[in-house]
Amino acid sequence: MSSILSINKKASFDYEFIKKYEVGLILLGNEVKSIKTRKASLKGAFVNIYQNELFLVNCNIPYYQNHTFIKYDNLRNRKLLINRKELDSLINHKNSGLTIIPIKLYLKRGLIKLEIALAKGKKSFDKRHSIREREESRNMKRSLKNY
Repeated sequence: MSSILSINKKASFDYEFIKKYEVGLILLGNEVKSIKTRKASLKGAFVNIYQNELFLVNCNIPYYQNHTFIKYDNLRNRKLLINRKELDSLINHKNSGLTIIPIKLYLKRGLIKLEIALAKGKKSFDKRHSIREREESRNMKRSLKNY
């Protein structure tokens, strides 16, 4: 069973997901404690490829309040752990114009995992279509609730 620690809400609105991957993160001890208290934010975060390795960039993990003896940069780049075949596939798709974005941080069997997605940016008319579908489903639920 996994519990969600942080989610990137805007990602599904701005991007169309093509394929999802589960990756691990290299974190400091205080970062782990801070994430487990649900303080991490994926807002504005993205995944970058540097020298055939994946890095999580611009993910804000604030200091854990009870331990201040280890100082680190809140927005530092964090290395992601992924299978070599999956990494090669991501690199090939990244070169074809797609982007890699983080979707959610969650706890799985005591380990912190990150779900990333290979995604394609939505156009404005796609976003309007998503809004319309969401409103229609909301209206249907309301009408069924009234009966």
